[in-house]
Amino acid sequence: MQKTFTLSGQIVDVVAGKIFPGKVVVTDGKISSVSQCEVVETQFILPGLIDAHVHIESSMLVPAEFARLAVVHGTTATVSDSHEIANVLGLEGVDFMINNGKLSPFKFHFGAPSCVPATGFESSGAVIDSSQIEQLLKRDDIFYLSEMMNFPGVIYGDAEVHQKLYFAKKYNKPVDGHAPGLDSENIKKYASAGITTDHECTSLAEAIDKINSGMHILIREGSAARNFDALVNLLATHPEKVMFCSDDKHPDDLVAGHINLLVKRAIKSGYKPLDVLRACTLNPVRHYKLSCGLLQTGDPADIILVDNLKDFTIRQTYINGESVAVEGKSLLATFEYDAPNRFVASAFSTSDLEVKAGKGLLKVIQAFDGDLVTEKILVSPLISEGNLVSDIQNDILKITVINRYAPSKPAIAFIKGFGLKRGAMASTVAHDSHNIICIGTNDADMVTVINSLVKNKGGIAVTDGQNLDILPLPVAGLMADTDGYAVADKYEHINEKAIALGGTLEAPFMTLSFMALLVIPELKLSDKGLFDGTKFAFTQLFE
Repeated sequence: MQKTFTLSGQIVDVVAGKIFPGKVVVTDGKISSVSQCEVVETQFILPGLIDAHVHIESSMLVPAEFARLAVVHGTTATVSDSHEIANVLGLEGVDFMINNGKLSPFKFHFGAPSCVPATGFESSGAVIDSSQIEQLLKRDDIFYLSEMMNFPGVIYGDAEVHQKLYFAKKYNKPVDGHAPGLDSENIKKYASAGITTDHECTSLAEAIDKINSGMHILIREGSAARNFDALVNLLATHPEKVMFCSDDKHPDDLVAGHINLLVKRAIKSGYKPLDVLRACTLNPVRHYKLSCGLLQTGDPADIILVDNLKDFTIRQTYINGESVAVEGKSLLATFEYDAPNRFVASAFSTSDLEVKAGKGLLKVIQAFDGDLVTEKILVSPLISEGNLVSDIQNDILKITVINRYAPSKPAIAFIKGFGLKRGAMASTVAHDSHNIICIGTNDADMVTVINSLVKNKGGIAVTDGQNLDILPLPVAGLMADTDGYAVADKYEHINEKAIALGGTLEAPFMTLSFMALLVIPELKLSDKGLFDGTKFAFTQLFE
């Protein structure tokens, strides 16, 4: 028996580029007709929104839980890079994400992680080589080659990197990019290797350089990196080359909104509604060949209803004709599943965090709010009993990264920008290898949060010196295994606890998670030591 229903209102046709009054008839999950006619309803009928690049793991939710929260905001699909869990579990992690996503009607489009590990300068839980990349790209449930972060390998002809690019071309799968700060000449080399997108632009000039080399620009607005204001004018100059993405979205931010917030901001700023909406519907569907409906006859009925294009309040969300969210309430179910993990590290003591003073000025990582890029600064160190210690007064705090896949000594450096006046914070969400990362004002508190993560085999934790708060992340040390809204509440509570330590960052845990990301310059810390991203080599602690 056929299931048919009709929606009436102002139809937004992103393909034809027009808005008109009419009716959409849905039969058995597909659009059977779209007709223009006079209607009483004033609601707008649009295709579902698409996040063109997101690491689901960064929401600390498994895919099915991510979907429960995202559909409320009109998101019906993502282009998802499972790079994070792949660094922990390899192909097992990729399969977990795909299979968990299939529990939901939400349309996840996963890629083959191209850089596992991201570099050879850190310890990860797995390696995915070019032969495994080929096996992934052969699959119908793998839609693209995920972000190629090893841009030096692309530019300078690394054989393994180019073998992965070859397989993407062989199987006709697009390749995502990740190339911050390249000059014009190297951008051309990078793009000519077949890489078609970039989400790391921080300036309009950089974005246009990449567009002129044939790339599409993903305007990113996530929990840590926010480039919307810098890049939004591309909607006026190069609308066909633009997509919207979040990249990394923490759970409390996902509760507040998703791609719908970018749509609302762009339209409110005066950009043409159809150009804005195409950036999160038509453009990603065409570029990645996605299985999403665009409100055309015969398409899957992936539809959202909004009150108007100014306020852009999501009234209802449909996927394949199934109502999945109504008036801010998700209708999707929560599922049970096994939680894979890989965690070897054992408990630590304060003596493990001691580091002897050296001669000269101390190299310090300078972190910035809302930015993945850091700088190197030189300071006179604070020394106690021959050891380097945190200089709270000058916001020079000890940072450590600890290999969680094998017994090892902590790597230790110093960082400025977090502003903690007491206590410590730690996480096993530490891009890209997801080792334990910790910042603190003293070794005792650092050991407390580190050992709480070891005990729980992953999570985020904070202590003020007396009380300990932890959000366990038993799924690969990256994701929780509970209700998404409960996770968001707990994360918000822990984030507030970190800020209450005196911190000045809006999202301290998100910023912390990028302090081991070696492919983003300038100075970062891996479990093997302090790393200079401009020279792509380890560096000494003292200048």
